[in-house]
Amino acid sequence: MSVPFERFSMDWFSLKGRVAMVTGANQGLGMGYAVAFAKAGADLFIPHFTEEIGEIQQLVEKEGHKIHFLRGDLTDRNYRKACVDECVREYGRLDILVNNAGVSFFANFDDYPEEYWNRCIDLDFNAVYFLSKEAAKVMKAQGGGKIINIGSALSYTSDRKCPPYTAAKTGVLGITRNFANELGPYNIQTNAICPGFLATEVNAELRKDPAFYNKITNRIAAGRWGELDDLMGAMVFLASRASDYINGVDLNIDGGFFTVL
Repeated sequence: MSVPFERFSMDWFSLKGRVAMVTGANQGLGMGYAVAFAKAGADLFIPHFTEEIGEIQQLVEKEGHKIHFLRGDLTDRNYRKACVDECVREYGRLDILVNNAGVSFFANFDDYPEEYWNRCIDLDFNAVYFLSKEAAKVMKAQGGGKIINIGSALSYTSDRKCPPYTAAKTGVLGITRNFANELGPYNIQTNAICPGFLATEVNAELRKDPAFYNKITNRIAAGRWGELDDLMGAMVFLASRASDYINGVDLNIDGGFFTVL
């Protein structure tokens, strides 16, 4: 007689034969997520807004996997549907959706432009919800799937000069819980990762300020800023069979930032 834990295999972490859609993965953190999936065995579909695709294409093909692109604006409902439809036409399935694409605008509170607010909420919040609904239709029909949303430290706290980003990233965790509840019975797991302070090109100049750098570093239990590859293992885990009983969770990947007073 076998016992349940004998079923476990390291193959549960493999994404071989899976198809992953990662929005905005032609640059930044999304590129890292896409490469992680390719290394774990998945083929990729990349909705993107900007032109650059050469680097991510080379990185994924280097791992021996396919990658397909469709350029457009995720705030456009027709484009969102086209992404899902074309992914299914190209690969025959859609197993993993990562809602990575986003934008933020900084301005003074008293005169924060309405167009900044609307653009950020439309892309960082509304598009997450509506693209996930489109993807879920396919996942239901094929018997399951994974939706991974991207939160932030600002999902739990706030900062000045970026009110819509704070609102959107807080709302993303609510969407995550709602989709877990709605889609769980269909074997679709919806979770979120919330990256902490990562050393990226975007904040390179900020990190040159000793006062700012030390203030943040001293709040991180790990004693260092994160690197992109610190996120990649968690992303593969949440996309894999190994996380099938994890649903509606927001996973902080912050080196212990919120554990230090």
